[in-house]
Amino acid sequence: MKIADDDQRAGDNGDRDAQRALHPAAVIADAPSAVSVDAMLQAALTHHSAARVAEASALYQQILTARPDHADALHFAGLLVCETGDIAAGIERVKQSIRLHPNAIYYNNFGNTLTRQRRYTEAIAAYREALARKPDYVEAHSNLGNALREAGDYVAAVDSCANALALAPDYAEAWNNLGNAFKDDGNDDAALKSFTKALSLRPDYAEAHNNLGNVYEKQSRVAEATDCYRRAIALKPGIASMHNNLGNVLRDQGFLVDAATSFRQAIALDADLLAARSNLLLQLNFMPQVPHAEQIAEARRFGERQIARARQLTHAAPRAADAGRRLKVGFVSGDLKAHPVGFFLENVIAQIDTAQVELVAWVTQRQEDATTARLKPHFVAWHCLDGSDDETAARRIRADGIDILVDLSGHTTHNRLSMFAWKPAPVQVSWLGYFATTGVGAIDYILGDRYVLQAHEASHFVERAWRLPDSYLCFTPPTPEIPLGPRPMSTSGAVTFGCFNHLVKLNDAVVALWARVLHAVPDSCLILKTKQFDDPVVQHVTGARFAAHGIDTARLTLEGQSPRGELLATYNRVDIALDPYPYPGGVTTVEALWMGVPVLTRRGDRFLSHVGESILNTVGLPQWIAADDDDYVAKAVAFATGHDHLKNLKAGLRQQLLASPLCDAPRFARNLDAAFRGMWRQYVADAQMREAHSLARAGTPSAIDPHRNPLENVPNHAGRIAP
Repeated sequence: MKIADDDQRAGDNGDRDAQRALHPAAVIADAPSAVSVDAMLQAALTHHSAARVAEASALYQQILTARPDHADALHFAGLLVCETGDIAAGIERVKQSIRLHPNAIYYNNFGNTLTRQRRYTEAIAAYREALARKPDYVEAHSNLGNALREAGDYVAAVDSCANALALAPDYAEAWNNLGNAFKDDGNDDAALKSFTKALSLRPDYAEAHNNLGNVYEKQSRVAEATDCYRRAIALKPGIASMHNNLGNVLRDQGFLVDAATSFRQAIALDADLLAARSNLLLQLNFMPQVPHAEQIAEARRFGERQIARARQLTHAAPRAADAGRRLKVGFVSGDLKAHPVGFFLENVIAQIDTAQVELVAWVTQRQEDATTARLKPHFVAWHCLDGSDDETAARRIRADGIDILVDLSGHTTHNRLSMFAWKPAPVQVSWLGYFATTGVGAIDYILGDRYVLQAHEASHFVERAWRLPDSYLCFTPPTPEIPLGPRPMSTSGAVTFGCFNHLVKLNDAVVALWARVLHAVPDSCLILKTKQFDDPVVQHVTGARFAAHGIDTARLTLEGQSPRGELLATYNRVDIALDPYPYPGGVTTVEALWMGVPVLTRRGDRFLSHVGESILNTVGLPQWIAADDDDYVAKAVAFATGHDHLKNLKAGLRQQLLASPLCDAPRFARNLDAAFRGMWRQYVADAQMREAHSLARAGTPSAIDPHRNPLENVPNHAGRIAP
């Protein structure tokens, strides 16, 4: 979107005034006649478009000092203030200009400002006001389509863009917005055609190159996506989101250092691009060469920045009697669908004691599927936060009376950690979707178990640790049941290793370790299966990485994504699954076990790298946890030659998994209910303690003993973690 100059109102003042506009100092010396004010405005707009903020602001202010009711100066000064950070003050000036002169261009610009603030409902209204005044306003039709898309109304978005193109078939921006509407509606072919058309009209259209890259990335054509993002950046190197997008596809191809560089470049260009900050934090988890202290420090910087930008909401002090009342627990996630979060959540929420806890979903994106349909009935309400800014979202949650708000994303896609910084609920928790500190001090607890939240690693978190007694995960077995086949080695005589994790987890250290395993187990082979291998270029690069360690590519099978049933059936071609390090599998590990395939993992030194330990200990396979790289290779060799052991595991591992706490949904739900109740009681007790101390300072008697520990008999509470 572009901010339109008010060219309908500014006439051609001739060559003399055009020249004077380039020299604002000469204009300022003049008396504020109508001619000089117009020239000053043109000079201000020139500075504004060139991002010379101080110069533009000074000129706007000089005009307004002489002419406080100058609508154009108010309007563009307001837009400038919005661009430089004081959104509320800027919007008030824009509104004032509209009251003075309610024209189509002002409304269109106002809509652009609101769209950038994710206030899509208001933006849509502004664009419609523009079109009511000027029905043939092409840019407003196109911008309305963009706002409707952001609001999730894809059909109306397509219609609005089509209206723009009916008026101006060669309007590249409308083709670009149409492509985005098709892409978000799932029509990738139409999106590709729209972006291609936009680029045929404007080959130097950086945003269209970027958006074409989005489609290629969605289709796992990551090499083509990389080319698109690089072209976009070459055209407009100063747009942070393009560097962020490039980082994503570099990461997916295993170019981890380059990906981190792209994320850092995005942050340097836009310190408030939260997606880049979260992507960098996620990325650092994949890189064993990065000191853990650096990751923790980066997370703290993220959290401190969000807290500084938020205004934490207050909550009514609870009464002592509130400790036992029914709790309202909200889950915030963009992954309540066919996703690891959905797979680990589905059976649990069906077992929650609804007499004690009512669940409310606050979803951060609109995509739904069959898993979503199964999850929805277990929530008393289902709200979408997509399109709401942080303050609006936080106030909605507080108004709904949520007692405990649970973040299920951490720094993964569609997270709303910046909203948590507003403290919309009195108790806030991070669980399930992430594996490290969020860095956000407004989140009170991180929920885990004794394996992932080890006492000596307390300094890794800004949150307090709360440990569930068994596992912090509960798996929902897939349906329909996939039958188990014979062990591959029983027919081929050679061991087949496998890993179906995301390619990003296969850092150089993992490739080197697995090459050692393949060298140590003669005739063995390795199946790698992940969506990135849909791209032949990525297959070639990955083969070369193993070849550099002396592994013939004939020993590798690299396969792309499949529907879940086919993916699970592929485990019948695997004897032993290899877990990457330091980022092990989660749902992939449990799926392998469910298919009768044991998983070899490595002991870690932080929450993330303890996940495999947690799963295997809970299932009763601690012998499959290696102490270090040498032990990993030694265990791989020993297990590969233990044919009887593997045969017995294949026959009984699924039942062993199903009988373990990892699949005991009623037991897990009781533990989760107890955790929520314990957190809430701690909050009430802390509030009562503060009240007692306040009364004591005021000299008022209190029935509360400020020295009593109200939670001395509550289990599994680790206390506050030192900063």
